[in-house]
Amino acid sequence: MIKKFRKLKENPNNFRWLVMLTVIIGTFLGRLDQTIVNLALPKIITDFNITVSSAGWIATAYILANAVFVPIWGKLGDTIGRKKVYIIGFAIFIFGSVLAGLSWNLGSLIGFRIIQAIASSADYPTAMAILAVTFPAGKERAQALGFWSASFAAASVFGPLVGGPLIDNFGWRSIFLVNLPVGVVGLFMAVAFIRESVSEKKTVLFDWWGAITLGAALSALVLVLDKGLDWGWLSLNSLTAYIAIAIFTAIFIQIEKNHPEPIVDLKFFKMGVFVNALANNFIVFMGMIGAVFLIPIFAQIFLGYDATQTGVLFIPMAFMIMIAAPLGGSLTGKIEPRYIIAASTFVAAIGLYLFSFLDARSSAFEIIIPLAIMAFGIGFGMAQRTNIIASVVPTHEIGIASSILALARNIAGAFGIAIFATILNNATNFNVLTLARGSFVNIKNAATMPQFMGLIILKAQISAYSTVFISSAALLLIGAVAALSIKVHKENKLEAGIMIE
Repeated sequence: MIKKFRKLKENPNNFRWLVMLTVIIGTFLGRLDQTIVNLALPKIITDFNITVSSAGWIATAYILANAVFVPIWGKLGDTIGRKKVYIIGFAIFIFGSVLAGLSWNLGSLIGFRIIQAIASSADYPTAMAILAVTFPAGKERAQALGFWSASFAAASVFGPLVGGPLIDNFGWRSIFLVNLPVGVVGLFMAVAFIRESVSEKKTVLFDWWGAITLGAALSALVLVLDKGLDWGWLSLNSLTAYIAIAIFTAIFIQIEKNHPEPIVDLKFFKMGVFVNALANNFIVFMGMIGAVFLIPIFAQIFLGYDATQTGVLFIPMAFMIMIAAPLGGSLTGKIEPRYIIAASTFVAAIGLYLFSFLDARSSAFEIIIPLAIMAFGIGFGMAQRTNIIASVVPTHEIGIASSILALARNIAGAFGIAIFATILNNATNFNVLTLARGSFVNIKNAATMPQFMGLIILKAQISAYSTVFISSAALLLIGAVAALSIKVHKENKLEAGIMIE
């Protein structure tokens, strides 16, 4: 039996779809953990007797550590072996999850969340590189990357769905401890099915200073995006963060220009197709994560849904992403990627626009249908965007390229939440003033005035949500038009599986 398994393993084609399933488990688990924790915050606050502001650092610390270490893992994966880095990261993630589930106060939980984040950041760049070397160029690679990319988005949706019942029935610690059995299965599959691959170009001098300065710039950026609305975008804290971003980014660029083996190869940003695909990815994930962030709030505040009911609304969205991603990948070699990406982004924009009609009388279907449309649009273009980025960079730098893509998606989510929350806040304040000036009450007494102001605030808030979704739809429309400029050069078309006329 063992001999048969070894013979099968010698041919990578025998296990390539199991390799895809393996990395999907890792990606899904890491992303799910990132989204599920927010649901547990109220109970963590009660158990540890902490403030809401203090609890915010549980999520912020995770995002910061994850963003900082993604490019480091991507470079290490290309250097010492992608399978090795993937397994190390996965094992540490499981260990960190168990520790987080056993944490005794806020400080210990934040520390263990940082361990989780550092480990989880190893998954994305190595997983994409593993798939790129496992699947031959063309339709199969595009489909595999599409399935895998869909798991990243689907985990954002399943977070509330899985987290609600776990927290309600087993307590908040269960959302961490459940990673142990699932993670062990994923770890075993990684050892059994993934073949080791390394860059043909060996790293001699690791770019530590580049990693440090990039980490400092990213830390300042993620911190101000997460805390800027609370601090005030022009407050001293925010201005300090902007200055830090500018200084460390400038130093980082100078280091990368002169380093023989940079942690981020700046020549990627001279490739129009790479930059355009990355920009479209950024815009799409801004819209998706921003919407996924706001819709649960709307459903619970204005429609009276509880956490579990809200999670159910997102089930069709998850399935639409998972259906659309391989469908989009199957068109590789038949239609130019830019047309698929542009059309998919346009469909996602329509889904976002439909949210602008929500009000306090909306039904569940009035949320489910726009979510499904948006999800189909996002999923349909995923394989093409990821495949283009994997195809236009040298094989020995695919880990670095995928780490840049991971960074773009993470930062896009932070931007989406920060920008949409700011628009929502400003639009609400503006609407309250506008409605108050244009409204009047025929009968004024102590009972009617609070009701009158309550109705104004309610109308102002609902109208503000409409403003946010119209703005996000407009952003995606711009992204759809810009996607038409993603032109793959002839030398990259064969690698991407695109027809050459």
